[in-house]
Amino acid sequence: MRSLSYSLAVILQGETTGEETSGIVQKAAETGKEATEEADSILQQTLDSFYEGVVGYLTGPQFIVNLILTVLIIVLAVAFYRAAVHLTPRILRWRRPEDEEALDASTLARIKRQDTAITLVRNTLRYVVFAIVALFVLSIFLRNVLPGIAGASLLAAIVGFGAQGFLRDIIAGFFILFENQYSVGDFIAVEPQKAAGMVEEFGLRTTTIRALSGEVIYVPNGSLTGVTNYVSGQQRFTIEVQLKDEEAAKRVLEEIQEGHELYLIPPRLVQRDETPEGGPRLRLLAVVLPSTAWLVEENLVERIKAAAGEDSLAADPLVYKVDSRNVRRLRDFIPEP
Repeated sequence: MRSLSYSLAVILQGETTGEETSGIVQKAAETGKEATEEADSILQQTLDSFYEGVVGYLTGPQFIVNLILTVLIIVLAVAFYRAAVHLTPRILRWRRPEDEEALDASTLARIKRQDTAITLVRNTLRYVVFAIVALFVLSIFLRNVLPGIAGASLLAAIVGFGAQGFLRDIIAGFFILFENQYSVGDFIAVEPQKAAGMVEEFGLRTTTIRALSGEVIYVPNGSLTGVTNYVSGQQRFTIEVQLKDEEAAKRVLEEIQEGHELYLIPPRLVQRDETPEGGPRLRLLAVVLPSTAWLVEENLVERIKAAAGEDSLAADPLVYKVDSRNVRRLRDFIPEP
């Protein structure tokens, strides 16, 4: 490198002839080529040394022992997880009544809380087992538990800054569980997703909803801005039909006997009155699944109007969506005059 610098300096000073300059340039080129070859040789030796070190570590007895211990820990963790998932329902459902159709509201609520606890334990076990296995594997390869814990803590801090949505979902799930907003088996509608269906699984991070049409909807808990819980799992409608003649009443009663598959309780006559005008007044009851109010408010009303005929209807059918039990509760809050 010194000869190269000297040659360049001589050329710049202009103290050489043309032949001397050509020889100096050739010598400088040869010197640069030697320097490049030397750098390539050093880089190749470094790569070879690194490759030999990696191969030696992967084929060494220490790595094989660590790998065997890792596989053993993973197998034991999977076995523990499956056993816990299998035993959890048996423990939490112990002494549950077999006939769940003839139970009161409090017992059904307790059963829903048990199912919620089962899905929550399963969901939480998955995260806990994964974190413990990762910590053990890290400590095995580092051969020291404290650096493993420190590394896991540092990794958790780094992930925490980048996964704020994940932490938000878990915190929201905790408050949903703590406030008992809904349980497994409840029929809910959530905002802003506009999703409605039965809660199939509840986890700290997500809620799984089964829609009436069969789709499975996964909703992050942190994204929920509003939840409507249809506690009874049904919507009751009272339809009042004012008619002018008896023949129209017969046609209406015959029409409501069809298409019962989508109703929880098919439309039926609960009260019949004779009005001073001489026409019958029919009061019908229909119970449907939540979010299927269109069956009554649109479909059933149109069928009644078509069956009765425009000339036989004294007024359009009136639809009441009021639960008598809630009306009695609200009356207790109204002060007496």
